[in-house]
Amino acid sequence: MLRAAHEIGVQKLLYLGSSCVYPRDCPQPIREEYLLTGPLEETNYAYAIAKIAGLLSCRAYRQQFGCQFISAMPTNLYGPHDNFDLQGSHVIPAMLRKFHEAKLRGERAVTIWGSGQPRRKFLHVDDLADACLFLLEDYDGESTINVGTGLDVTIRELAELIREIVYPEAELQLNLTKPDGTPRKQLDVSRLHALGWRHSRSLREGLQDTYAWYANHSPDS
Repeated sequence: MLRAAHEIGVQKLLYLGSSCVYPRDCPQPIREEYLLTGPLEETNYAYAIAKIAGLLSCRAYRQQFGCQFISAMPTNLYGPHDNFDLQGSHVIPAMLRKFHEAKLRGERAVTIWGSGQPRRKFLHVDDLADACLFLLEDYDGESTINVGTGLDVTIRELAELIREIVYPEAELQLNLTKPDGTPRKQLDVSRLHALGWRHSRSLREGLQDTYAWYANHSPDS
C-alpha cells in the first residue's frame, strides 16, 4: 500500500500504529522516543513487529522520496461496531458482553482475567477519527505521534464502571490464573495536546454509547 501510494502520488498518508509497539517495561508515561528501546511484550510481539515495520517504512519513504507519510500511535480503542467475540475481542467489548449476558441469564458473578491491577488508557473511535483528520491537516512530522486521552484506569476500575453501566447487581470476580500482560501503558500525549487536539468523550460516556449499540445489536437481546 505504501509503495502504491508513492507511485501514484498520494498527497498525504496517515499510518496507524499501536501502543503495543513500545517495550514492555517502558518508563511511564510512554514518550514517542521510547520506540525500539527495549524488549516487547511476548504475548503480542508478532503484532507489534508488524506495526513497527509499517512505522519505519513510512519514515523511510519520507527520507528517500520526500513522501508526506505520517504515523500515529493510538491507545486502546473501543466503540460501536467493535468485535464482541469473547474468543478474539479486546477488553472493553469482552467485558460489556460478559456483564450483558450475565444480566440476561440472571447470573450474579462475572469473572475477569488477571489481577485487575494493570493500567490502560482507552479512546473512543469517534475521538480517534477526529484526531486522524486533525493530524492530516495540521501535522507533518517524521516522528510518530501518540494519540489518546492522557488518562488511564486499572482493569478493575474499568470492570467496576462497566458493571455500574450494564449490571450493577453483579459480583466481580478475578481469575488469577490468567495473565495480566503489560503492567502499564500510559501514553504521553503532550505533543498532540501541544498541537491543539484533545478528546471530547469521557470514558463513561463512551462506554454508555458502546453498550447501547451492543445491546441493540446483540442476538441475545
